[in-house]
Amino acid sequence: MLTLEKFQSAESVLRGVILDTNLVYSPFFSKQSGNSVWFKPENMQLTGAYKIRGALYKVSLLSAQQRDRGLIAASAGNHAQGIGYAAQYFNANATIVMPETTPLVKVNNTKAYGVKVVLEGGIYDDSHAYAVKLAEEQGFEFVHPFNDLDIAAGQGTLAFEILRALPDTEIILVPIGGGGLAAGIATLAKILKPDIRIVGVEPAGAASTKISLRVGQVTSLQKVETIADGAAVRTPGDIVFPYVQKYVDDIITIEDSKLVDTFLDMMESHKMVVENAGLLSAAALKFLGAQGKNVVALLSGGNMDVITIASLVQHGLRRRGRIFTFRVRLPDRPGELHRISGIIARERANIIELQHNQFVDINRTSDQGTEISITLEAFGYDHRSAILMALSQEGYSPEQD
Repeated sequence: MLTLEKFQSAESVLRGVILDTNLVYSPFFSKQSGNSVWFKPENMQLTGAYKIRGALYKVSLLSAQQRDRGLIAASAGNHAQGIGYAAQYFNANATIVMPETTPLVKVNNTKAYGVKVVLEGGIYDDSHAYAVKLAEEQGFEFVHPFNDLDIAAGQGTLAFEILRALPDTEIILVPIGGGGLAAGIATLAKILKPDIRIVGVEPAGAASTKISLRVGQVTSLQKVETIADGAAVRTPGDIVFPYVQKYVDDIITIEDSKLVDTFLDMMESHKMVVENAGLLSAAALKFLGAQGKNVVALLSGGNMDVITIASLVQHGLRRRGRIFTFRVRLPDRPGELHRISGIIARERANIIELQHNQFVDINRTSDQGTEISITLEAFGYDHRSAILMALSQEGYSPEQD
């Protein structure tokens, strides 16, 4: 069972090995939500995520004979690196099965610990099934990423750190994938402070725990579809589910579009890279339905590849009207492009990209024989409207892409 003694045992193993990630107060998110908001930045943890806690504690409990047989795990990335670190720390061999869609940075970072990486399946559940098969065939010791009380105890040590740093914490927001993290934190937090409120946060496209809680038993989704790959779990863990049932007070689901907005807010207000699953708790602050509370939101990880970062920034800026593209037709004669750029300069916008097509119309002598497509950087929707209005007033008919 998850008892205070078990959590204390886990903390004694982890103390001096992992980082005690200090709480970060957020003026921006506090003002935005109407609460006093602190972040627990496990994106700054060793291996870039909280998963090292459960992995290290679990492997510490294995016998020398079990470690010698070799470890195997399935993971979308963060548990993989946690097991990699633990295997290296205890001098054990490990094989990690990861979904084929796992970001390259997570694959490479996992390999850096000297473990073997096998890419199999489209989502975590597929990788899990293959890892179990390999464990049976080759005698490896399977280490589950969430459906294990030892793992949950390791993850739950976060509650010790949160309540030591901020004893007046009233609400903890916890991302939920399979439920191990939520089970651990919620159980220990309620032991230490029974009146604390624990709110789990799931992607709307992978809300398996919320549905399971609603029907009263572990329920599998037909499919999962979310950019929060670290929380894209089709079936919650049946071993940890009773603890989630008992101690998690509420579940908030978050659409992917909100994660894009939150990524931009986190980058601009805190200069921190937090992966999509790790942003769930921060995105949920707007939907908490509370005011004037001391809230700690767990940023569960920060392992994200550069291509994904670039994509999120691009999408986030477009969603806010800070980058937009329009097309306009004009005569094919000297000075027209200069005239357009002059209007844009007067409106204090910045041209990012321009494409000039002289062959859009077979009649190049017409007043609309040429088309240009311009991508601009603006200050937001009001500025975008002002730019388009200025072009219209000069006789152009801009069309937004």
